[in-house]
Parts: sequence; structure tokens; C-alpha cells
Amino acid sequence: MSTVPDIFGSMVFNDATMKERLPKETYRALKKTVREGKILDITVANVVANAMKDWAVEKGVTHFTHWFQPMTGITAEKHDSFISPLDDGNVIMEFSGKELIKGEPDASSFPSGGLRATFEARGYTAWDPTSYAFIKENVLCIPTAFCSYSGEALDKKTPLLRSMEAINTQALRILRLFGNTTATRVLTTVGPEQEYFLIDKELYLKRKDLRFTGRTLFGAKPPKGQELEDHYFGSIKPRVAQFMADLDQELWKLGILAKTEHNEVAPAQHELAPIFTNTNIATDHNQLTMELMKKVADRHGLACLLHEKPFAGVNGSGKHNNWSISTNTGVNLLDPGKTPYENAQFLLFLTAVIKAVDEYQDLLRLSVATAGNDHRLGANEAPPAIVSMFLGDELTEILKAIESGSAYNGTVKEEMEIGVDVLPHFPKDTTDRNRTSPFAFTGNKFEFRMLGSTLSISGPNIVLNTIVAEELGQFADELENASDFKAALGGLIKRTIKEHKRIIFNGNGYDDAWITEAESRGLLNLHSTADALPYFCADKNLTLFEKHHIFTRQEVRSRCEIMLENYCKVLSIEALTMLEMVKKDILPATYSYIKRLSDTAVSARSLCPDLTCESEIKMVSKLSSLCNCLYVKADNLDKAVIGAKTYADPAEAASYYRQYVFAAMQELRAVADEIEGMVGEKYWPYPTYGALLFSV
Repeated sequence: MSTVPDIFGSMVFNDATMKERLPKETYRALKKTVREGKILDITVANVVANAMKDWAVEKGVTHFTHWFQPMTGITAEKHDSFISPLDDGNVIMEFSGKELIKGEPDASSFPSGGLRATFEARGYTAWDPTSYAFIKENVLCIPTAFCSYSGEALDKKTPLLRSMEAINTQALRILRLFGNTTATRVLTTVGPEQEYFLIDKELYLKRKDLRFTGRTLFGAKPPKGQELEDHYFGSIKPRVAQFMADLDQELWKLGILAKTEHNEVAPAQHELAPIFTNTNIATDHNQLTMELMKKVADRHGLACLLHEKPFAGVNGSGKHNNWSISTNTGVNLLDPGKTPYENAQFLLFLTAVIKAVDEYQDLLRLSVATAGNDHRLGANEAPPAIVSMFLGDELTEILKAIESGSAYNGTVKEEMEIGVDVLPHFPKDTTDRNRTSPFAFTGNKFEFRMLGSTLSISGPNIVLNTIVAEELGQFADELENASDFKAALGGLIKRTIKEHKRIIFNGNGYDDAWITEAESRGLLNLHSTADALPYFCADKNLTLFEKHHIFTRQEVRSRCEIMLENYCKVLSIEALTMLEMVKKDILPATYSYIKRLSDTAVSARSLCPDLTCESEIKMVSKLSSLCNCLYVKADNLDKAVIGAKTYADPAEAASYYRQYVFAAMQELRAVADEIEGMVGEKYWPYPTYGALLFSV
């Protein structure tokens, strides 16, 4: 039986495999290309491609694909075989450096936000050698960037790589100011915790809403939900344990560092968390994790739900983005350290993050904005839509002491003198965690808790990398020109704390008082995706992305348009699904139940004329009234959907959908759920919440 070390990375053309299979000169040339970010020489590419092909063919592979991440939020692939014809009618298996480096998928059939017209089909995929090739379902997958014929980024990988380069450049400037000449690269690292639901596949297939939208659009509350808190960290059921074991095996083969798995708060909800890795790799791995969760679940007769809020009344699913900054020498730049030198450096990086989150709270909010996540933010399992930072009481008090120049009332009583004498040793866990905070410091990293479970982590991390790079660049500009580094450093940190402390909030984000307080602080409260997305094109944000070469202004506007259109499409699909379910299933089922009640009353009276059949009559009357109401609410939703077609501007359309279509959907659901609570279960056309949540 194979051990975990034996299978880990066995389906990845990783560094160890390259060392084994590539000539030394080719291996060194490839590593230098990756390190310096240069174009791979075609002669080197040919050798790499041939070795990669031989390795894959030995494992039974016949096809390869350029695996990329278009702006659909999922991955894309086009399979080509290795076969090449010979003159004698036979074939050989070939794979060239040209095929490795570059592909040409259709660029007009993916979302482009106007960057590509239908007749402008040419697009390119380009190998990302910083992310290892891997084998998935007997296909060699080559991670690639995706751009248009005219050079615009059409994917999520390209701007992420650009953002990683931006923060690397600016962070190295800061490190050089502190005398660090050994670090040659700074990377952001991420560990995304993935939450999901598992339900029985047969029940899933009986729900039109789950099949079409990924969430239940109707569903009366069952007698038991998560009230007893008996599912969280509870004993894992055998069927789920088998799924988790199978999933681990598949993930480990692909070199994905799946580490922690457990039951989450809601019934049928679970979580998987990986070990940290660099942000580009973590993004690739998270996309693969979501794909494999669904495929492995299917093998076990299960359906994996990744929607942010598949069931009303119980917790939804998020994806906590644990983000940090590290050097290639292994130093975590968000670790407070134990010496004055480390303390000062930590404080500068910390205040850069504080300033970034405060000045670009709109970008952080919109980076997690989706129709699905709108259901989750502000609910009991997720932070509110207001962006704030949690630092914990001790670190907050330290910053207050630095700002005022007063004594710190913790373990050290002396006056704070930045980077020279005293910042007390700050252990990793000095305070409780705050589950209501959108952006919480947890000892040596920040946990960005606002992400929804279906979201690609590339968008939020593009924003995080870029906004912190901007602040580090501003800090470097000031300190590089200072005549007295020590004095300039102290003044910069104090000023930054004073100007941006409004973003720090250690209290209960669910408290209504926080909404009022946040408003008084001048913080944004962008309730929905429709409210948040227009900020993408604010001039300060366009300038930011353009300055750091993350997006052109046209690329920003295109992404904003794609996200707005996606929001409208999701609500439209949900609304149309609701209408079909009501008209074709719920109303006919309720009418059948009403007829049964009426027939029962008539039959009872024929047998015993003295019976009043009061209960049946009341039920018939109540259900008839509710059916009339349901019909009216369905008609209102129908009209709202038709009304959306009059809006050509994506922002106006999104606002309309939120204000009118979404509201009509909520009203329709309320009536249908009330009816469900009265209709006999064998008459109801769909599996109930009780069956869905407690059947596995």
C-alpha cells in the first residue's frame, strides 16, 4: 500500500521530477527563467516539453491541455493529443516547446467585458512556469495565462502574477532600508479555508433550484437546524469520512497540501483547510480543490454544494483567506519578532496594511462581491459588509502608545521608542479571535474572512497585493529621501496610525451600534454587489491599478462590466427558476392537496351529515388564499424580470435587479415556504430541508 509521501505530488511535474528528467543545463536555464521572469528560450522549451511528454505518457496520458482561468470564475481547458502522423500511416507521440509555451483558444466566447467582439476570436494562452504542470484525469494540464490578440488580460492569473511582482518590488525597497541585502524576493502566501455542504445526490437531482442555481430558492425551516451546536467538530459520519479520505488522496497526488478537515456549524456542512503556499500556487490549488470536491462527491453518491448560502436559516459557506508576506529566505514580515530591529520593520509593514485597508476598503469589499455572497455577509456566520480590521487589544494598545508617545501599560512601562528600544515581545496568540471581523490579525498573518465559498481567491489577493504594494511604495519614497532614517521612520509610523486608526475595530461586528459608529467614522457600508461594484471604476482605483501595471483602465472597466452582468444573470436565472417551480410544481401540488382535503370533507359528510369538517374547511380556505397570493407574487416577479430588460447600462440593471427583482423573489419565497408548512409531505414536489440536511 502506498504511503502519503509516495503519492504526494506523484501527478505533478514538480521540481524533483524536473531535476531527475532534465539535463542539468536545461534545468538551470529553466530555473533562471522562472527566477528572472524572462521568456523561455525555445531550445530549452523543446527539451522541457519532450521530458514532460515522456513523463506523462509513462503514466498513461495521451492528451495535453493549456489549463487557464478565464473570467468565468472556473477553469477552462481544450484537449489536444500528443499524436503526430507519419508517412507510413502510423503515428508517434510528440510535444514541442512551441506547444508547451503557447496555445490559441477562442477568445471571444469567454467573458471579456467588451475587450473582444464576437468576430475578434484570436486569443493566446502562455505557460506559467512558476506553477507546475500536472496530470488530471489522464490529461497533462499546463497552467497558463490567457490574453487577447491585442494583449489585454482575459484571465485571473495574469493580474495576480502582476500584483505579486508589484508587492515584491516595493517590499524589497523597504527591506533594503533596514539593511536586509540577503532577501532577493518577497512573496505573499495564502492558506484558503474551503467550506462546503454535502447532500445526497438523488435528493439533489430532485431539486430544480439546486441543479440550476446551486442553492435552494424555496424551503421551509425544519424542526431542527443548527440550534443545538451538535454538528460543529462533531464525529464525522462514515459516508462523509470516506469522501474526505478519497478527496485527500486525489489532492495529495496533485501536490495540494490538504491538511485539516472537520464538520462545520450547519448540518451537512464541512471544511477543508490547506497549508500555506505562495499566492499563485494557492489560487491554482483552490480551483482544483473545488473541482475535485464535486467530482469525488459524485463518486460517493453525494452532491457537493459550494454556494455561499445553499440553505436559508443555517450558516452559509465562506472561504477564509489567510494572507501573509514572506521573504525567499523564510522570514515572515508580519511576525512581530523579538528584537528592536524586527519590531520596527514589523510596525512599518503593519501600518502599511492598516493604511491600505482604510484607503481601499471599497476595493476589498467589491473583490468579494457576488450575488451569492450577498446572502451571507452580515449573517451569523460571516462578517458584515463594512470593512474593518481587528488587531486585538494588546496590539491596539501598543499602537495607541506609539501614536501618543506615552507609556505602554502592558508588559513594558517605558516610553515607546520605535525600533530602538522597546516593543514588548508579542506572542503569536495574545488575544481572542474575532469571528465578526472582516480582516483580522491572527499573530503573523491577516485572515480576510469576507470571501464567499465559490469565489476564486485571485481577485481578493490581487487587491490585497496591490494596495499594500502602493502603501509600501509611498513609505519607501519618503524614507529613501530622509536625512534621518530613525526620526523619519518614527514620524511615519505615528502619522499613519493617527490618520488611519478609524479602520481598527475590535468589537462585535454584528452589533447594530457598530453600523452607526462605522458611519460616524466615515467607513463605507456597501450592502450589496450592486452597491459595491461601481467603485471599481473610481478614479483613485483606476490610477492605482494602472500605476502598478496590474490592469489598464480598459481592463478594469471590462471586469466591472463582467461582474455586474454576472450579478444580473444570476438573479435572472434564479427568478426564472422560481417562476417555473411555482407554476409547474408548487401550485399544481398545492391544488392537489386542496382537492384531497375537499374530497375528504365531502366524503366525511356523506357518511355523517352532522360532521362540520371545520379543520378541512379552514385548511382549504387558508391554502386557497395562499395560492391566490402566490399567484399574485409570481406575477409580480414575472413583471419585474421583464422590466429588467429595459436597462442597457450594467450598473443600472444591477441596481434594478437588487431593488425590484430580488425583493419580488423574497416575497414569493415567503408565501411558498408558508404553503410548504401546511401541505402533506407526500404531496410536496421537492425534498424538504429536513431530508436534504440530515440524509447523509
